[in-house]
Amino acid sequence: MYAELLRLLVDDYEVGGVSVEVLAGYENRSFGEAIGLRLLAAVHGLVLSGSVPELAAFYPSVGGSWDPILGWEAFEQVLQSRAGEIRSLLTQPPQTNEVGRAAALYGGLLQLVEAVPLPVRLFEIGASGGLNLRADQYRYVAAGTSYGRADSPVVFESAWSGSVPAVELRIAERVGCDIAPVDPLSPEGALTLTSYVWPDMAQRLERLRGALAIAQQVPADVRPEDAVSFVQGLELSQGHVTVVWHSIMWQYLRRADRAAVAQRLEELGAQANESSPLAHLSLEPHRVMTHDRDSDGWEYRVDLQTWPGGKRRVLGRAEPHGQELVWGSSDPLSVS
Repeated sequence: MYAELLRLLVDDYEVGGVSVEVLAGYENRSFGEAIGLRLLAAVHGLVLSGSVPELAAFYPSVGGSWDPILGWEAFEQVLQSRAGEIRSLLTQPPQTNEVGRAAALYGGLLQLVEAVPLPVRLFEIGASGGLNLRADQYRYVAAGTSYGRADSPVVFESAWSGSVPAVELRIAERVGCDIAPVDPLSPEGALTLTSYVWPDMAQRLERLRGALAIAQQVPADVRPEDAVSFVQGLELSQGHVTVVWHSIMWQYLRRADRAAVAQRLEELGAQANESSPLAHLSLEPHRVMTHDRDSDGWEYRVDLQTWPGGKRRVLGRAEPHGQELVWGSSDPLSVS
């Protein structure tokens, strides 16, 4: 649905249609700022709020059925009639709190805790609404084995391929940061997070709605803070493994900020020991050389670095939304 909508938006823009006015001033923004996603989310939010029923008839997320001809006509009318409101929403940074990426976090934590059997202090950069800080509250099924919370409303069938240890995971602390955090406990926050899910992806919507229910039960602290300040304020804790985690957000940081985060992690790593280790766990895109016409030149890796020692390891690979997760590495995991 969104692929068709974006193609229609490009066509409209090139002929000087209504999208030109809506997107005025955004022509030279970088790919990483995801202006297309912001625009689609702004309109989806209007649909979810019930304020544009003429367009809702074409959105599966509210019971509609997409039609590229009639749906575009209704979409175009909303762009015209709600241009000012949509433009104001374009200023907001993307808030894709994709619950599917929790599988990479949870599986990575299990592999870490197998080697370091300590309670986890979990800190997330770019946490949005903090839904993935509750990764242990979801249920994961793989190769006939079930992991996580047995009665969870969020269930990942065929969560991953490859071996993951079934060890006890204890999360002692859940803290995140975001430059514009969303409160998943509020109706406005829930609507914002839902608006960034593509309306014809039923499984993603179902997972998100289940995660929003869990957020009502399991507290997490998400602070309005930038990544550098957040990491600068972290300290290690005796008897715990401190884990810094992020997923598909590195692109939104300036190069200098990435370097500052990495430097702070190295500083903390130099202080780490067996009773207060540190780990950096991430799911982020990496450029790869490929001759495959179906490949976009990126792979999405689950990477883990551990201290003391600073050992790095690729734990697995996944799709951008965390699906088709495959674990596997020939290197033994070690924090020494």
